[in-house]
Amino acid sequence: MTPSAKREALAVLVQDHGVPVRRACQAVRLSRAAYYRPPRSRLVHDTDVVTALNEVVGRHSRWGFWKCFYRLRRAGHRWNHKRVHRVYCALRLNLPRRTRRRVPTRRRHPLVAPARLNETWALDFMADALYDGRSFRTFNVLDEGNRESLAIDVGTSIPSARVIRVLDELIQLHGRPARVRVDNGPELTAETFVEWCAAQRIAIGYIQPGKPDQNAFIERFNRTFREEVLDAYLFDSLEQVQEITDAWLATYNTERPHDSLGQVPPLVFLPRPNAPAESSFEVST
Repeated sequence: MTPSAKREALAVLVQDHGVPVRRACQAVRLSRAAYYRPPRSRLVHDTDVVTALNEVVGRHSRWGFWKCFYRLRRAGHRWNHKRVHRVYCALRLNLPRRTRRRVPTRRRHPLVAPARLNETWALDFMADALYDGRSFRTFNVLDEGNRESLAIDVGTSIPSARVIRVLDELIQLHGRPARVRVDNGPELTAETFVEWCAAQRIAIGYIQPGKPDQNAFIERFNRTFREEVLDAYLFDSLEQVQEITDAWLATYNTERPHDSLGQVPPLVFLPRPNAPAESSFEVST
């Protein structure tokens, strides 16, 4: 039982039940001095510690507890570490400080549409939520040669291992790309993904941090996907999202006119071997 709880029990015995102070103190094992002398406010008691800690942290914001404690000791304060740590936690100085994630410096790569398929694949993620509030993500893959969407994978979590599995399936179906254009997300900077690309002899073209325009082809595709699918439907399940997305992809690749391709679909502009194409369109040469 804490001292404060003992004081509450002592007050109940003395005031409500008329038990003598001496017997009540013996019952709760608390001295009579504690009954007659009200407890000091801890805020007043620790004012000097609070002031000293704030001065140290104000000058050295990245110091942890022990550096602050030893600095106070060297300044002549003799408070023990348990008291200083209690005040340190009460001031919420023990919480982790938010820092910006350090991203390596990236070289700017020119955004030029390749003349062939499988020269550059663009990868990106999107986020949305089901009708009941559960969030999900999509992993989008685009061939920059003809702006064809090769795949959109839907899931609540898409780590680097799942990214690799999707790309493996696409390589078996369409062949290996020479290069992938990606941002600096944790799934695409993970060691697992980097090692897989090296084993597959696929170059990684990281865009510069905060420069989504350097991955403009798939960013423009993401806008179309959001307007025509994600914002157009209320989804009840991930299976429904994937089903509607797959049907939309078939239309996008073979029927929907593309502004930058001369108003023809991607697979008409630059057909892929063994891929269906809409015969009602003709490519102007």
